[in-house]
Amino acid sequence: MPGFLRENSWPVVASVVLHGLLAAGLLLTAFISSNQHLPTLQPLPIDAVVVDSKVLHAAQRAQAERAEQEVARARAAAEAKAAANVEERVAKDAKVAAAQQSEAQAQAEAQAQAEAQAQAEAQANAARQAKAANQVKTAETAKAIEDARRAAEARKILDAKQAVAEAKQAAEARQAAEAKQAADAKQAAEAKQAADAKRAADERAKQEREAELRRQLADEEHVSAVESGPLRDRYITLLRNRIQNAWIKPPTATAGVDCMVQVTQVPGGAVTGARVTQCNGDAAVRQSIENAVYRASPLPDPPDPALFERNLVLRFRPNE
Repeated sequence: MPGFLRENSWPVVASVVLHGLLAAGLLLTAFISSNQHLPTLQPLPIDAVVVDSKVLHAAQRAQAERAEQEVARARAAAEAKAAANVEERVAKDAKVAAAQQSEAQAQAEAQAQAEAQAQAEAQANAARQAKAANQVKTAETAKAIEDARRAAEARKILDAKQAVAEAKQAAEARQAAEAKQAADAKQAAEAKQAADAKRAADERAKQEREAELRRQLADEEHVSAVESGPLRDRYITLLRNRIQNAWIKPPTATAGVDCMVQVTQVPGGAVTGARVTQCNGDAAVRQSIENAVYRASPLPDPPDPALFERNLVLRFRPNE
């Protein structure tokens, strides 16, 4: 129903308008008829003719018929005008519809042309994108091939360097092993040589200690023999006489001087120290005895070297 009304909108409108005009004409006629008043009759002098009632009714009918004819003519005129307006409106609407149809057709053609152009541009863009993608893909493929080639070359170089490094490492390890083996052999030889030298040194030291021990024993035996013999007494007498002969008696010295003096000498008899430890004389006597020891230097050599002593304690009694 809505579709039908859209397609026949102008004829429906024209029909409604026409009927509206007819109804308006009828209402107008009725209004005019109701408002018409007969002229007021003035009483005239009776100079009348008696009219038959039939004639009066006929006149009234004639008047009503004329009114109906007027209404019919007005209605026909209104309907004709409405029909003309409808036809003019219909023509105008048809012209507008034709213009709208032409405009819609032109818009449709323009849209179709735009769509065709857009489709052509889209196809061109797709072709360009496909071409660019192919170029990119080709470039990427070439780059991948070049990268693979470079990677392979780098891998070969790396493998070669690694092989050289491994060979060098193996050679260094072999050299290190040989050097370690040589060092171990040298160390073992040096250790054996050191052990042999130590054993020889220990043996020599042992022999030397044994020889020294035997020599010391012999010396001790000799010293014991010498000291227990007359040679020691004679050596002590020589020392005491040498010191007493070098003594200068001080004025304070009295008869019966008896002192113990400690004498230090070196081989050859040179005196390096003299100190009176016990004495019955005064300080002058003590000093004179020490001076006598220094003046007696060098002391006489012992008749036997075994009798030599660095530190001697002699009894000084010059009056004996």
